[in-house]
Amino acid sequence: MKLGSMQAILERHPHRAERLVQILTEVQADQGWVSPEAAEAVADWTGLPLARVQGVIGFYAFLSGQPQGRYRVLFADNITDRMQGSQALMRHLCEKLWVEPGKVSTDGLVSVDITSCTGLCDQGPGLLVNGRAIPLASHARLDRIAALILGEVPVAQWPADLFQIDDLIRRRDRLLDSQLSPGDAIQACLSRGMEFTLAEIDRSNLRGRGGAGFPAGRKWAACRDAPGRRVVVCNADEGEPGTFKDRVLLNRYADLLIEGMTVCALTIGAAEGFIYLRGEYRYLLEALEQTLAERRSAGLLGANLLGRPDLAFDLEIRLGAGAYVCGEESALIESLEGKRGIPRSRPPFPVTHGYLGRPTVVNNVETFCAAALIALNGAAWWREAGTAQSTGTKLLSVAGDCPRPGIYEYPFGVSVREVLADCGAQDTQAVQISGPSGVCIDAGEFHRRLGFEDLPTAGAFTVFDHSRDMFEVARNFAHFFAHESCGFCTPCRVGTGMLKNVMDKIAAGHGTPYDLAEIERLDTVLRMSAHCGLGHTACNPTLDTLRRFRPAYAKRMKHLDFAPAFDLDGALAAARQMTGRDDAGAHIREEA
Repeated sequence: MKLGSMQAILERHPHRAERLVQILTEVQADQGWVSPEAAEAVADWTGLPLARVQGVIGFYAFLSGQPQGRYRVLFADNITDRMQGSQALMRHLCEKLWVEPGKVSTDGLVSVDITSCTGLCDQGPGLLVNGRAIPLASHARLDRIAALILGEVPVAQWPADLFQIDDLIRRRDRLLDSQLSPGDAIQACLSRGMEFTLAEIDRSNLRGRGGAGFPAGRKWAACRDAPGRRVVVCNADEGEPGTFKDRVLLNRYADLLIEGMTVCALTIGAAEGFIYLRGEYRYLLEALEQTLAERRSAGLLGANLLGRPDLAFDLEIRLGAGAYVCGEESALIESLEGKRGIPRSRPPFPVTHGYLGRPTVVNNVETFCAAALIALNGAAWWREAGTAQSTGTKLLSVAGDCPRPGIYEYPFGVSVREVLADCGAQDTQAVQISGPSGVCIDAGEFHRRLGFEDLPTAGAFTVFDHSRDMFEVARNFAHFFAHESCGFCTPCRVGTGMLKNVMDKIAAGHGTPYDLAEIERLDTVLRMSAHCGLGHTACNPTLDTLRRFRPAYAKRMKHLDFAPAFDLDGALAAARQMTGRDDAGAHIREEA
């Protein structure tokens, strides 16, 4: 353990338990893992039991209680990355580095493994090297990376072009076309009054852009009316496979986001806020911190907001550490408090009992950006776009089998067919709306429209042409849910694992109609008894593809009755060869 750097990390943080995840994230980045000695030092510093610290280390994918390679390479295992050849590319890099997938090289130099979606679906395959994102992986690019690793060149000195990520904005509307200058929305809020601004947010019918669609005005009003020191939290933890719109907003529209958070703080009476930035977007941290510093210098953040001693609001950025479930608002709050990201039982809701038990508003990046524009331009302007129940515009992360992936902004009510035409998709078989927790539709449904009345979406729009096996798409999503289950409740922990095993059994050629019925039974159990939305929606991709693309399953059915997943007779083949026996008595006979 590097004692000097370890002490410096601890001294950057107060002796407070809610800083635990941040401290561990910095230790991991500095030392490559959290050693037992480091874990004990962190426990002493925060006053927490060692078991609590170890439990947090074990929960988050980017934290490790075991040594990792000095170069830790993680390939995205999202379905779009697989479609772009990530698995073969990962094998290629492992061969170049003489390391097994999932293992650390014998000299401790490098480890290569997989992670979930890195938010690079529009320019994948993507990978992370010591937390730095690299898009557009190819054999040539990986050969360059292998040479840099074997030459032990520090990642900070790698060529900048390896890390170049484009925003790929393909279609703009009122949000992406906005020309708001820093401070405009805040000035409008102050000149029109806090009550008027909150009423405008309510009249606009702005609904949360994270997928659930709860009205922002109602959420803000409930928090304002709750007693206590209020908090504003931006959920920048977009972990839904296929979604990357927040990456673009954070990179190019950070001022707009912070403006919206400040408007929210003024209307509810909050002085403190957080941006919870997903660990995969750590490379955006420096630029975001610079934006915060510039706004503080301009009097748009911090004490004496706009020169008024009665107004104060400041922000802190907290990093996630690789946990999809932390996209759920109460799990995010748990993580902010330095805990494992396990969703809370509700009620009480975060608007009355959120961060550290205080009234808390949690909205995502796109929602706060829209709120800033509504504060400036008014509710009527916002309602001019979209539909009655789905006002305004929506950002879509379009990826998959299309020549023009990227960010598209449309008024709500746009049809799936229009989006497919704009992105140049041809021979489309299916579209996954809103990631694996959403819905998969086939060509007969491309007339359907995006909006809360028909197809609600958090923003993912993944295209599959007829070359894709929709069973394998659903199987990838089943593995994703099993991997990302927080493990808190037995129905989800066991159910997602059972679903993954059933899909693997079908893939191995042992599937039967019994297994298809088992999937439906699992769905019923998970919807009725899982603790949070992850479990409730885990079977969605399987049931959707089974309903719409049944031949993809049927061709794998080799038995009409129940068949075990394990082939006992096949497993005895080596023993028969060794003993020279291949008569009937050396075989396990199936009962007729």
